[in-house]
Amino acid sequence: MSQQGARQISVYRMSLSGELSKVQDVSVTGKAMPMAVSPDRRFLFIALRTEPYSIASFAIDGANGTLTHLGNAPAPNSAPYISTDRTGRFLLGAYNPEGEPAGRRTGWISVSAIGPHGHVQAPHQIIRTPPKTHSILPDPSNRFAFVASCDGDAIVRYAFDATTGMLNPDPLPPVHVQPKSGPRHFVFHPNYRYMYLLNEYDGSLYSYAYDAINGALSEIEVSSTVPPEFDKERVVRAADIHLTPDGRWLYASGRHPLTLAIFGVDATTGRVTPTGHVPVAKEPRGFNIDPFGRYLLTAGLQSNTLTSYRINSETGALTKLVEYSTGDGPNWIELVRLT
Repeated sequence: MSQQGARQISVYRMSLSGELSKVQDVSVTGKAMPMAVSPDRRFLFIALRTEPYSIASFAIDGANGTLTHLGNAPAPNSAPYISTDRTGRFLLGAYNPEGEPAGRRTGWISVSAIGPHGHVQAPHQIIRTPPKTHSILPDPSNRFAFVASCDGDAIVRYAFDATTGMLNPDPLPPVHVQPKSGPRHFVFHPNYRYMYLLNEYDGSLYSYAYDAINGALSEIEVSSTVPPEFDKERVVRAADIHLTPDGRWLYASGRHPLTLAIFGVDATTGRVTPTGHVPVAKEPRGFNIDPFGRYLLTAGLQSNTLTSYRINSETGALTKLVEYSTGDGPNWIELVRLT
């Protein structure tokens, strides 16, 4: 788990019953925020969001999960999101630096090679995108990269060459959402047939059918992650989204309201069914689900807590287990199965 204020990464061991025990605290040189794990689970990458902006690389010890710092590579700006391609040979980054006029955010994405020993290199490609780029992920086929533009109200799609690590700078036509929705984070279903997009500004959840042949998205339905009793005149700040590994349950966090929304997922149609909301500590900017789909961990960015929940595999309901104190500003969680 990264902690931006404490400028550190904390490593925990999870027991079979969901209990967490601290293994290691690792200091870093900047505001520690988004992280990504290599597909082979050997390396961890973290974006440091204070100048000089960089991506730090760590080796993961396969026996005990401890981290060894490999080095830092320059980043073009402050990255709110990073991911690896499906081969683990390239790191994709999303950026939304301040632009003109003051307060307006522009958008960039980048591609960096990852060396054979896990050290991220400086970017070899940087592309301008629609404003306030907030996330980037490869599609399941690794032939496209998808980018969420908060202020462009669109998902932008780029053809990706996994051999050269180059994106085609001319994107496919964007997939638009309702104005002022604010596309933020998205996930692909484990069956690769669907994609789900969480919008920051209105808390809407878009469900899409996905065609891996041409990277096409077809809208299925639009749902809301906001509790019905929430005052619609108040500001909504949806944050993160994850599916259980079996694809049966989808969760979306809201920094305002302070909730996790729960949805059942129909793997045949791609449609979702809301099943409730769970209050969480302030603010759930980041959360994640363990590789077996048994537990969910959420970070309290402003409460400096890490909270564990048991997932009911039949209903998707969450049962709160333990709330742990953390360093200042916990925000991003990655769960890795070592063996």
